[in-house]
Amino acid sequence: MKDRSPPSPAARASALAPFRVRSFRFQWPADLATSWAFEMEALILGWYVLTATGSVQLLVVVAALGWLGSLFSPFFGVAGDRIGARTLLCIMRGAYALLAAVLAVLTLTDVLSPWHVLVIAAIAGLLRPSDMAMRHVLVGQTMGHEMLMGALGISRTTSDTARVAGALTGTGGVALIGMGPAYVVVTGIYVAAFLLTLGVAGAPPRVARARAEAVKLFAGLKQGIHYVWTKPDLLGAFSMAFLVNLLAYPFFLGLLPYVARDVYGMGQSGLGYLAGAFATGALAGSLVVSANRVPLRAARVMLLSGAVWFVAILLFGQIRSVGVALVLLFAIGFVQSFCLTPLAAVMLRASSEEMRGRVMGIRMLAIWGLPLGLVAAGPVIASLGFSATTLIYAGLGLAATIAMGYRWRRALWLRSAAANSKL
Repeated sequence: MKDRSPPSPAARASALAPFRVRSFRFQWPADLATSWAFEMEALILGWYVLTATGSVQLLVVVAALGWLGSLFSPFFGVAGDRIGARTLLCIMRGAYALLAAVLAVLTLTDVLSPWHVLVIAAIAGLLRPSDMAMRHVLVGQTMGHEMLMGALGISRTTSDTARVAGALTGTGGVALIGMGPAYVVVTGIYVAAFLLTLGVAGAPPRVARARAEAVKLFAGLKQGIHYVWTKPDLLGAFSMAFLVNLLAYPFFLGLLPYVARDVYGMGQSGLGYLAGAFATGALAGSLVVSANRVPLRAARVMLLSGAVWFVAILLFGQIRSVGVALVLLFAIGFVQSFCLTPLAAVMLRASSEEMRGRVMGIRMLAIWGLPLGLVAAGPVIASLGFSATTLIYAGLGLAATIAMGYRWRRALWLRSAAANSKL
């Protein structure tokens, strides 16, 4: 159900039009706070594990645990269709706050050890991958076709600005005030996110009752899988999502502490610069997409941007100039926004309203590629080196992108395809 009246042409043209929707005015800051806390935690814990153990293998394990729940995202999607995406997000964000509070106590009492981090990262990792899926469901629920791409672009700025903030506060904050106080701040941010999520619009009671009666756990999951499998646009977008998680994201969502310390010989501040360059590029890309000044053919933009992304990764792995690396990281961040925002638009537009929770839950299964790519990268880097690893990953990713574009060309590449109607 849409909680707004139809927008005027002027409203549709405005990059800030989604904020005319009351629910989005609560959802955006709630998502922003959650994403900031996610990024702060990732960098704080990644640096802690690397300095405490000196093991790149353990670093990638901790990073991979953060995405463990992608395997269970379809079940969260069914739950979202059953109890409502807002209710599910409130439960999840309350759990994040509780886990962060536990880590804060362990740190302040000076009893924190790497195994504590592993356990808590595994618990939190069961929930976090589904957070983005439920955000997209809520955007699709409250936005019309004419504002969908812009709303998704603005929504994506929550994670992009979070990477900038995480790069500055996650690493610099620990250096200034210590890990314990930094985790107290993280806990407070999660609490704020929970309270803001309470203001997001839920499904009307009539719709909620109908969904609760219709959606059974395993039957609903089976319906969702069949639905995605039989629609080439959904299957192609899912495959692209899996590919970039498997072969592109490991270098930026897990291995950056290693790149900073072992490739460029930098400390915590250097890690912040690298993460900040990637995040700033992603934010710039999201802002350009959200402006929506030039209507995009979503599926084509997704494929072309994915190919450019892999080429940039290949170049990033071969250079050793910090300045050039920062420029490339900015470019990579920019391009990934032009890949993943259209990808989400393709999946939301191709899904019926009653199936969106399940479709986006299944889409989050693609994140399982990230822990697989991270775990594989550890021994490959140890045996072949960082440059060879980026060459292998980027080469495979580029070849697979071209193959997918050809395999699903009627659904994803042809200008006449529904997935390429201009947004």
